[in-house]
Amino acid sequence: MAQKIVAKNKKAFHDYHIDQTFEAGMVLNGPEVKSLRAGKVNLRDGYAQVKDGEVFLYNVHISPYSFATHVSPDPLRVRKLLLNRQEIRKLIGKLHEKGIALIPLKIYFIENGKAKVELGLARGKKLYDKRAALKEKQTNREIERDMRNKM
Repeated sequence: MAQKIVAKNKKAFHDYHIDQTFEAGMVLNGPEVKSLRAGKVNLRDGYAQVKDGEVFLYNVHISPYSFATHVSPDPLRVRKLLLNRQEIRKLIGKLHEKGIALIPLKIYFIENGKAKVELGLARGKKLYDKRAALKEKQTNREIERDMRNKM
């Protein structure tokens, strides 16, 4: 299935261990969809929570569409996410564990033009985990560089 990625939360993979991912639809207004297509979105401080059996997305900044004819909504407004009831129940069970957060990893459009968000069940990394990950990434990069130079 082809997808056009609009935004990625690269910082999430640095700060968290991602245990499981979920795909959810988003309830958006017209100008918000246009802004997403233009790539004017920031996921860095975003997170999701379950309230009253529904999942909501907080602190995701979608910039106002400049050519909108009517009043644009608040860029940081709370957006409802669309998930199956079984997935929501599973999320409620997982989120009651200590140290688990639900964060947006990326926003993308699928073939029929609908915007989706990929959520990750995340555990925070310790400082030494971050250092080890950076060191491993650097050694892999050096190995690839040496392999390219040998060919």
